[in-house]
Amino acid sequence: MSKASTLASKSPASPTGRTYGPRAQQEVAKALHEEKQGDLHSGRSGKVVTDPKQAIAIGLSRARKAGAKVPPPPGKT
Repeated sequence: MSKASTLASKSPASPTGRTYGPRAQQEVAKALHEEKQGDLHSGRSGKVVTDPKQAIAIGLSRARKAGAKVPPPPGKT
């Protein structure tokens, strides 16, 4: 199978190629801003979040709860 045919067979999730909706982008941006300010806390423990990757995960989780267009988390398909 040629490389060109494998690339052509993959189609984007939407016509524009975006996987995440605008609401999800807003939630992630808000969570990253809170993380930079030191105002973002993790769920149960309430510790301050210092890792940007964790802030992104929190933002995506908030977006999912709000009903935004976000793919399911890894392992939840």
